[in-house]
Amino acid sequence: MDSQNDMFQNAVLVGMEETENGEFISINDEMDEAEVEATTIPDELPILPIKNTVLFPGVVIPITVGRAKSIKLVKDAYKGDRTIGVVAQKNKDVEDPKVHDFYNIGTVARIVKMLVLPDGNTTIIIQGMRRFMLQDIISEDPYFQAKVISLEESFPAKETEEAAALVETLKDAAAKILRLNPEMPQEAQSAIENIDSPAFLTHFLSSNLSVAAKEKQRILETDQGRERSTLLLEFMSKDIHMLELKNEIQSKVHSDLDAQQRDYFLRQQMKVLQDELGQGGPESDVKNLRKKGEAKKWPKEVKEHFMKELDKLSRVNPQAPEYAVNLGYAEFMIDLPWGEFTEDNFDLKRARKILDKEHYGLNKVKERIIEYLAVLKLKRDLKGPILCLYGPPGVGKTSLGRSIANALGREYVRMSLGGLHDESEVRGHRKTYIGAMPGKILQNLKRAKTANPVFVLDEIDKVSADFRGDPSSALLEVLDPEQNNAFVDNYLEIGFDLSKVLFIATSNSLETIQPALRDRMEIIELTGYTQEEKVEISKKHLIPKQREEHGLKAADIAINKGAIKTVIDGYTRESGVRSLERKLGALCRNVAKSVAMEEEYSKTINNARVEEILGAQLFDKELYENNRTAGVVTGLAWTQAGGEILFIESALSRGNGKLTLSGQLGDVMKESAMAALTYLKSNAERMGIDYRIFNNYDLHIHVPAGAVPKDGPSAGITMLTSLASVFTQRKVRSKLAMTGEITLRGQVLPVGGIKEKLLAARRAGIKEIVLCEKNRKDVEEIEVEYISDLNINYVKEAREVFDYALLEEKVSEPIDFILEQKKEK
Repeated sequence: MDSQNDMFQNAVLVGMEETENGEFISINDEMDEAEVEATTIPDELPILPIKNTVLFPGVVIPITVGRAKSIKLVKDAYKGDRTIGVVAQKNKDVEDPKVHDFYNIGTVARIVKMLVLPDGNTTIIIQGMRRFMLQDIISEDPYFQAKVISLEESFPAKETEEAAALVETLKDAAAKILRLNPEMPQEAQSAIENIDSPAFLTHFLSSNLSVAAKEKQRILETDQGRERSTLLLEFMSKDIHMLELKNEIQSKVHSDLDAQQRDYFLRQQMKVLQDELGQGGPESDVKNLRKKGEAKKWPKEVKEHFMKELDKLSRVNPQAPEYAVNLGYAEFMIDLPWGEFTEDNFDLKRARKILDKEHYGLNKVKERIIEYLAVLKLKRDLKGPILCLYGPPGVGKTSLGRSIANALGREYVRMSLGGLHDESEVRGHRKTYIGAMPGKILQNLKRAKTANPVFVLDEIDKVSADFRGDPSSALLEVLDPEQNNAFVDNYLEIGFDLSKVLFIATSNSLETIQPALRDRMEIIELTGYTQEEKVEISKKHLIPKQREEHGLKAADIAINKGAIKTVIDGYTRESGVRSLERKLGALCRNVAKSVAMEEEYSKTINNARVEEILGAQLFDKELYENNRTAGVVTGLAWTQAGGEILFIESALSRGNGKLTLSGQLGDVMKESAMAALTYLKSNAERMGIDYRIFNNYDLHIHVPAGAVPKDGPSAGITMLTSLASVFTQRKVRSKLAMTGEITLRGQVLPVGGIKEKLLAARRAGIKEIVLCEKNRKDVEEIEVEYISDLNINYVKEAREVFDYALLEEKVSEPIDFILEQKKEK
């Protein structure tokens, strides 16, 4: 590394150097100013790039050189005329600088002395002589050699008044810096006083200026001497300002410390007076806590523990850090709701009305909650599985918890577990640690002021673990009815009864929940809302809410049913209603603007107005097309945004039996395709398919919308029907859709999401449905009015699918392998 050695800085400031035994001596080999000006500069120079500093004419500085190129340069120069060119690097982190890594303007230097250090580095003391400009690089190996042009100086002559004024101004600024900075050596003042040359004084002060190297380079590159001194004064003024500000801050800190000491003594005197008068003080704190403790309804062992803590507190010195810790602990014990319960309202009819009023649909979920409350009413004991509301975002899981609290008349507490990764957030810290706090379970109970609130553990699937512990494992005790009657928080150190708390967890996914934790919860699935349910939710809840939030009256806006459906289908794609609420809010904002600006507008919002306000529709709804092409079958899929239809396309081409799958299919769909093909091969004769076709034709299965990933087990019979259609060229029944999995034996297996899939088929214009027989029970749970115009056919085996889905009518003649061979001959 080639840089300025900080250890020498003070020595250089006063023109000294350090000897081997640590003493400072005068540098006798320096040139005076006249000798420097008389020195002839050669046209070619070896170039030494240095870091962190800039060399100025007339100034002596030490440089430590460690790079191999630099050491070679220094040794060669020291054996010769000792003259080198010194330039500053633009970036100090570059260890092997190239031409573009250093500045064009530098200083010709003479090596005054060279010392080889024990660590292998070489230290040289150099004196700047004259500025130069790089004209051309002659060579780069073994070190830089360059043609240079000497640059003349233009400072005022020493004898002129201008020079005297310039010198005095610079000396005054330097004296002010030395006075404000106590770290600067006193010898520096006398060294500066002895300089009478404006050029050397400017360069000397610039070299020792507390600014970055690039700012020093600016000074060096300034051609006119007067401008160079002016720029130096500008930097020195900034330095003076910073030093004054620093001293002012230090002075204020000292005064603040004095004020704190004064407050301390006054408080001590006040405490003595209070003790004399029998008022306040630590004894009063203990007395008040003991009085509150006597009135608390807590178990005997808890009371004994509390009283022991108070006895310990009374023996601790109030000035000791332990006093504040123990006092905070005792106050937290007092604030916890030991045995304090709110009275439950077990009017289940009222509870049902509240749930119906605040949540549309979700009948199965509401029924399960009413059953849960009914058992609670009869048994008055919550020892049972914890409820976990599982479903996609925006379907009302968290708000259902609030509705349950309203129905029971209990306090409502919500704790977000999203991103929780510290076990102490659940169990708390031991109070021996600095800044120890109880866990959030007990903190929330303290705020609720009751030991039987409805406690919603939100986003339980998003709990993570790291080196600080696993919060999921800490929650096992919280959510286990057999254990949580004596939940031990690390801070509290004594069991607290959580068995009366009604815990309700919410989750978007079950895969990320720890198995042991999931085992302690009863999963209640919220599948999302159908289009029909979203329309009713919009009319009864979302539109009135948005109208109120935007300051509108009922007479100001009316959104018809068709417009609501347009918003649902064209601008949102979700299971819940969050995006729908935002879009309805955008419609209300547009009307609010017209009302506020007293503009003429249409109070009824229809489909045309929706597109005018919200712009072009964001999503296209898939519709049934036709059955004029063999190998194209309509399938049904479930997504978090609800049900959708999708098309399975198959095509044959001459080849060698290669199978190609496309459309961003997941592993499950790929396996379904391979299982369908294998079943078709094994039953080719029964289907009237020449087995040789499989080895002489390539098969391509594609699911359109290739940019969208697709996966799931529900496309098995759809793929099988598509393959059977393309190999036999038989038409598929018109307006037919199907869903179900297939096995190699030809059995049709049930799938999920039936309600959403059937409603998607209905919206797409589908009339015929093929389902597994075992899905009949799922269909029976759907409201009849939603599926009254669908003809649903239940099947158990693949041949039943073929019998119903494939017509005898053919799109074209099937491939006849024997005829194909004759044509080729």
